Amino acid sequence: MKNDQLVPGRRTVLRIAACLGAAVTARILTAGQAGTPGRPPAPAPAAGPKAAAALRPSAYRLDPMTEVVLPGSRRNPPPVRQVPFLEFPELGHTMVLTFDDGPDPAYTPGILRTLREHDVRAMFLVCGEMVESSPDLLREIADDGHVIGNHTWSHPRMTKLARSEIRSEMERTSEAIEKAIGTAPLWYRAPYGAWNRHSFELGAELGMEPLAWTVDSHDWTTPPPPADSIVSRVLDGAGPGVVILSHDAGGDRTQSVAALRRYLPQLLDEGYRIAVPHR
Repeated sequence: MKNDQLVPGRRTVLRIAACLGAAVTARILTAGQAGTPGRPPAPAPAAGPKAAAALRPSAYRLDPMTEVVLPGSRRNPPPVRQVPFLEFPELGHTMVLTFDDGPDPAYTPGILRTLREHDVRAMFLVCGEMVESSPDLLREIADDGHVIGNHTWSHPRMTKLARSEIRSEMERTSEAIEKAIGTAPLWYRAPYGAWNRHSFELGAELGMEPLAWTVDSHDWTTPPPPADSIVSRVLDGAGPGVVILSHDAGGDRTQSVAALRRYLPQLLDEGYRIAVPHR
């Protein structure tokens, strides 16, 4: 349903990110390990099943979070950016998995089961109308330690909306998320990858950083692609700091759920850490 299109200019963003330096406040939360931009990344672990096993501590859901945002607390507003974050190359041999458009009771639970099995965290960029329908499922996502971001209320193309309409789409969604889990989101993603000046300004005003993606799994296409195709796109695009775009709602996501079961263990076997950015 939701044809998210890749935003332009990876090289441009990398040049801008290099200039931002210490201004980038993203942190990586892993299941027991945290990395901070600006610090030398830890050496990449050797590839192979043994290395992958070492990256999967047991019972991560029982471990305290490395960093906690208390309910009702607010961070300082981030800068108004001109381009979204496409990847996090400064964070070493790490990849970020993101799932858009949910939460959906038909598909999100299958995504969560696979993530739990491998003790990794992901990002869920949710739509407010879906949160309103499934607040308990959103709380389950948060309880598992995943990062929840704002993907607007009804998934419109924001470049066609007035500033007041963009504000309503973003603000209502942040309020719904905060009502459900006690904290407002710190990240947001424009539907279809359609960003404009108003979305950047309003996102910063609401305390959120803009997140795009590096690799599009194309699982949004109609009809949905087979799991083989999704797996190939993800594995072909794998690399340090890469952000993967997938979906857990917005259509038939059966193949997306099946693909995750296949490519996630392969990424871990190749020595990648799977983690989430956190401001």
